[in-house]
Amino acid sequence: MDLDIATLRVAFAVLSLMMLALFYFVTFRTTRSRYSGWWCAAVASFLSGSAAYLLDGTSQQVWANPLGNGLIVLGAASAWAATRSLGGLTTSPLQLGVAPLVTVLAAAFDDPATNVWSGGPIFLAVMSVMFGLSARELFRMDRDLTGIQNSMTVVTGLAAVYYAGRCIAFVADGAEGPVFTTYFGSAVTTLISMALLATVSFSMSVLSNEQSHRDLVRQATTDGLTGLLNRTRFLALATRELRQPKRPRSDALILADLDHFKAINDTHGHQAGDDALRAFATACRQTVRSTDLIGRFGGEEFILHLPGATLDMAEQVAMSISSRLHAMTGPGGIAMPTVSYGIVEARSGGDLTTFIAAADAALYQAKVMGRDRIVRGDRPPRGATETKTTNDRHGSRPGRPTVLPEN
Repeated sequence: MDLDIATLRVAFAVLSLMMLALFYFVTFRTTRSRYSGWWCAAVASFLSGSAAYLLDGTSQQVWANPLGNGLIVLGAASAWAATRSLGGLTTSPLQLGVAPLVTVLAAAFDDPATNVWSGGPIFLAVMSVMFGLSARELFRMDRDLTGIQNSMTVVTGLAAVYYAGRCIAFVADGAEGPVFTTYFGSAVTTLISMALLATVSFSMSVLSNEQSHRDLVRQATTDGLTGLLNRTRFLALATRELRQPKRPRSDALILADLDHFKAINDTHGHQAGDDALRAFATACRQTVRSTDLIGRFGGEEFILHLPGATLDMAEQVAMSISSRLHAMTGPGGIAMPTVSYGIVEARSGGDLTTFIAAADAALYQAKVMGRDRIVRGDRPPRGATETKTTNDRHGSRPGRPTVLPEN
């Protein structure tokens, strides 16, 4: 039985309109997630592209056909942006617009007034690439979402393979060839697209709710300025780490405080202070291992838990953080502040509050002794070995530690 492509396209447009209305009012307005916003944009683009194709065979085909191709590709690009948002990535207008623009130009220079398949190979190849990129983003995401993530990866991957097959058949067999018309023609593709649209929209709704939940959890457990763990979350994770049943071992705890931080705010403004806090957080991330915990303890004070690390290792970590920080500059060339550190051993099974108090005492001693130092909390204060983390007046190289003699 022959399928009327015009009727199928009208049915696809009606289905797209229904899905757009349902998804926008039921999901997007409830969750306000980036994912659902991008999917609304994708469905709207698919709807607009399908409507433009209805003008094929009329005097308006010369502009409607290239526009339809571009809008359909824009829908696929928006779906890709949606999958990127699940991983916390943003999509720029340039990233979003390149593929649709290339598709429109390819169709515009391929006799669109008489050729309903103007720019066909480029259109099909780009669609395959966009769906392939979506499948890649879904596959690379953390596997902590609902199980529907796996099915979405398979669906988008199959869509990429299907469009790749369409492109190959189009080039090898032609738009009127038996292979292309039988297995990859517009009627078959429209039917498949209708089924995928309904299935994927449901999946998108589930993933949108999941993303909204993850965003709420992230807001409740991280510091909004630096992106590090907030105090409550750090204490919970560090306590759990110390209480895990495992072979006895010693960890290291570091308490860090940015020196003369108030002076930065007073002299350069609070934005400069925020930049310094973010720079220190960046230096920490670039230095520590994936198993280490970093938290903003309050104000300009930070705390790090290094599982299995010795005090010597913790000292090297602190020096490396300061070295990275001092290599950075704020807006207008503002120098980053120095940092004082207190480090202690944190034995498994011990009380985290006690260890933090010991690290705080060591940090206080570092401040008393002139700041810009590392003091170990396992030695008496007056006999502490201090490590200067930046230049001293004898001309040490930037970021190179200078170990001073004991008092």
